[in-house]
Amino acid sequence: MGVRHFLDLADAGGDAIAAMLNDAQDRKAARASWPKGRADADAPLKDHVLAMIFEKSSTRTRASFDIAIRQLGGSAMVMEGGAMQLGRGESVADTARVLSRMVDAIMIRTDDHAKVEEMARYASVPVINGLTDKSHPCQIVADLLTIIEQGKALPGLELAWFGDGNNVLHSVLEAAGIFKFNVRIATPAGFEPDSAFVEMARAGGATVTLTQDAQEAARGADVLVTDTWVSMGQENVENKLGAMQPYRVDDTLMALAKPDADFLHCLPAHVGDEVSESVIEGPQSRVFDEAENRIHAQKSVLLWAFGKL
Repeated sequence: MGVRHFLDLADAGGDAIAAMLNDAQDRKAARASWPKGRADADAPLKDHVLAMIFEKSSTRTRASFDIAIRQLGGSAMVMEGGAMQLGRGESVADTARVLSRMVDAIMIRTDDHAKVEEMARYASVPVINGLTDKSHPCQIVADLLTIIEQGKALPGLELAWFGDGNNVLHSVLEAAGIFKFNVRIATPAGFEPDSAFVEMARAGGATVTLTQDAQEAARGADVLVTDTWVSMGQENVENKLGAMQPYRVDDTLMALAKPDADFLHCLPAHVGDEVSESVIEGPQSRVFDEAENRIHAQKSVLLWAFGKL
């Protein structure tokens, strides 16, 4: 078996992601009420070290990967991009080859997806995408876990997305093609997702609807999802914020969805912009379950990468 990298959901495929979701549910249930730092009973990654490279700021990715590797019996090493030689011009290729001699896996959170691809090309240990400007696959494994926990089946699910056609939506679309659920995307003109991800989802059997009408997208939806309107480092913010106003997820939109619809947001949220306080603090919001599930999902991603799933 070659080295297993997790740069996008397709690297694992549907059967493996289904196995990850099952494993995540089992491990989460088995350690309910335990201290967060206690290793799982089997400690399957005992003595393994995960290097975590951050070229973008992070709360959930940093905390969840650190706790994930601890709960699997291993340990983590945090490396800030600006404090590494990577930040002073050392190549990604050389960084990958050096770290491969020193650690057992690498997680990288960065801007350009090409960096993650280069890291994987030169690393002899698993490389995991902790977020790039193209995709955010670890987040979507956690989101799928959260949806399943609410008793919803993925095939045929109606998921509505509001706002910016960004990296998180790209991974949602990839999941839709794999698990045959449908995505209604409400974005202002000019902010649609990359068409390659739309076509990938459709090729997999998902129905993808692109609209500029937020109410049309919300009507009858099982899950409503949004994200911050402005990603880290983006420019022309004022024009974008103006275009996004009609896509705020509020009580009016939630009322158009199914009565048991769930609201998801990968956080951090700008309450009053992409979501109203009444929705994110309301009874249908699953955002903190979703945040916690980053731990459980990433444990299973790590186990898959090491060939243990």
